[in-house]
Formats: sequence, structure tokens, C-alpha cells
Amino acid sequence: PGLYEPGDYDLAGVAVGAVERDSLLPRTDMAEVDVLIGLPSSGVHANGFSLVRKVVAASGLGWDDPAPFAPSLKLGQALLTPTRIYVRQLLDTIRGNPGAVKALCHITGGGLIDNLPRVLPAGLTAAIDQSAMPLPPVFEWLQAEARLDPLEMYRTFNCGIGMVAVAAADDATRVRDALGAEAVVIGTLVQRGDGAAVRLDGKRSA
Repeated sequence: PGLYEPGDYDLAGVAVGAVERDSLLPRTDMAEVDVLIGLPSSGVHANGFSLVRKVVAASGLGWDDPAPFAPSLKLGQALLTPTRIYVRQLLDTIRGNPGAVKALCHITGGGLIDNLPRVLPAGLTAAIDQSAMPLPPVFEWLQAEARLDPLEMYRTFNCGIGMVAVAAADDATRVRDALGAEAVVIGTLVQRGDGAAVRLDGKRSA
């Protein structure tokens, strides 16, 4: 809405792969104290842009104005930083550490709140440590302009984490090291009980 005019069309592509049945993810042996390892996003990626366009319109800024959160870039250029692709990094980690990665979750539309439950067993909750995930400047600006509370931010945007891997506690260090220096532990799996599938713990660091 608000993007396509009459006569416009959307051209999309898709890649299809194959995997051995015994290597399918998510695995069924996820358990309490398994570790959540996050990889940073490159920016807003491709989600939440209906809200982004409204925020920009309400701010009175033009797409060619300097970005308030990155003055060396035009606003449109900063918001359209290309989406990061994680495939090679993830495949190298899985192949180099057989059996260590239990699940992968791409943080797209719906953010951590709506995407993580898709890979979790019914009895487990992802307890997210907000202090491990400083909010990148682009999201600080969007949150301030849109006046969104943290829960809505985590449900609308990736908030700086574009991919999450799940590994057993004993395997977490080698999985994190294989993913690279930018990988960070963002939480653990805990028993769900009557709670939600995703829980936000602690306070976000500045």
C-alpha cells in the first residue's frame, strides 16, 4: 500500500535447494539452556517499510536529506542499505560443525517476536537478553519518531539482529566462533510454562 501505482508490478525471484532428511532444521532435540546466537543485520532490510515511509513523511524530511542517524548518507540511501545475505556463512558453520546447529531463524517481518516461535518446540521460550543487543542508530531514530514501545519495535523490525542460530550450551562457543567475531549470544531457551514463546529480559544497552 502506498507504493505501487496502477500498472506497476513486482518482479521477484526464488532459490530452491535440497537437503538430506536427517539434516533438516529445526531439529527436534532443542532443550532448556540451549543458546541463541545472533548475527547483526545491515539495517532495516526489507521489512517494516510501510511504517518507515509514514515516519519519513511525518518527520518532514526528504529522501535526499541527510539521515539524522547517519549524516554522511542521504536518508533514502541509509534506509535502503541492501539486505544482508547469510547463506554462505551459515552453510560453512553447519558443514564445519556437524550436528551443532539445532535451528536457524531468519528475522524478517514480525521481528524476533513473531519469527522465533516458528522454530521452537511448544514447551520452550526464547529468553532474549536485551542488554546483549544495542539498538543501531537507524532503529533508535525510527522508534523515537514512531513512538513505539520495545515490544512493538521487536515485532516490527529486526532491531539489529537479522539471523539467529540455536546451539546446545556445550556447542555454543564453537558455533559462535565459526559464525565470526560479530556473532553474539542474545539469550537462551527456557521452559515456557504459561508464558509467551519469546520473553524480553533485562534492559537494552546504549
